[in-house]
Amino acid sequence: MGETPRVWRARDIEWTIDRTLVMGVLNVTPDSFSDGGKFLDPRAAVERAGRIAEEGADVLDIGGESTRPGARPVPADEEWRRIGPVVEAVARRVDLPISVDTYKPEIARKAIRAGAVIVNDVRGLRDNEMVKVIANSRAGAVIMHMKGEPATMQENPRYEDVVGEVKAFLAERLRDAVSHGVSMESIVVDPGLGFGKTPDHNTTLLHALREISAIGRPVLVGTSRKSFLESVHSAAGGRRLEASLAAAAVGVQNGADVVRVHDVAEAVQFMRQLATSTRTQQ
Repeated sequence: MGETPRVWRARDIEWTIDRTLVMGVLNVTPDSFSDGGKFLDPRAAVERAGRIAEEGADVLDIGGESTRPGARPVPADEEWRRIGPVVEAVARRVDLPISVDTYKPEIARKAIRAGAVIVNDVRGLRDNEMVKVIANSRAGAVIMHMKGEPATMQENPRYEDVVGEVKAFLAERLRDAVSHGVSMESIVVDPGLGFGKTPDHNTTLLHALREISAIGRPVLVGTSRKSFLESVHSAAGGRRLEASLAAAAVGVQNGADVVRVHDVAEAVQFMRQLATSTRTQQ
């Protein structure tokens, strides 16, 4: 008999992790590294959300603060001004579960009230108030590893053992969240590629995702359009889509369960083809 498929629960929604889930990105920011400014108008953002749903995403991840290397913090009132109307409109008009990409508890709380069901926290639920928000709302959560802060995280990051240190952080944050009332099945973990890591660190983590998944939860990876692809996948010259998909494939083949992407249609098709190819080879 095979293993019982794992599940990811977010309020009243449940995904069975028997295939690769696709999380589509919608940045409502002026300065995100790949699409900053394109969807600041709520109408444009909602239209894009509809297309992401049509393209086959399983989750829509809405963010109002860039966490690219060198990014500066955004006040909570400005973050909500950007994403509040979008979350509310998408929840009403688009049939797609909403994740909110934020580390601020007050933003997470408002977004959940407006219809979001997942909090994608780049700070890994290190804020006790954020843990309370997740526990009280029964929202899903993504616990991500980040070394340092976005403004400085890429300034010579160092590890003795990048896989061991990332795994230990995620396991510790998972234990803490569960001990404070968060359901184990609501959590997915993310090694945080590009968040305080060199290209070599990112590549090492991509090949070690099964070790990270051994902590007992599904693993999400975000390789999409990231700058490290230029050095490890020859993505210069505007070819980051191909490199993003190649890196995502490496992640999936090594244990990733969820991929966070900007190019949703291409990623959905690619993941289906990858799954078919894998079944054929078995």
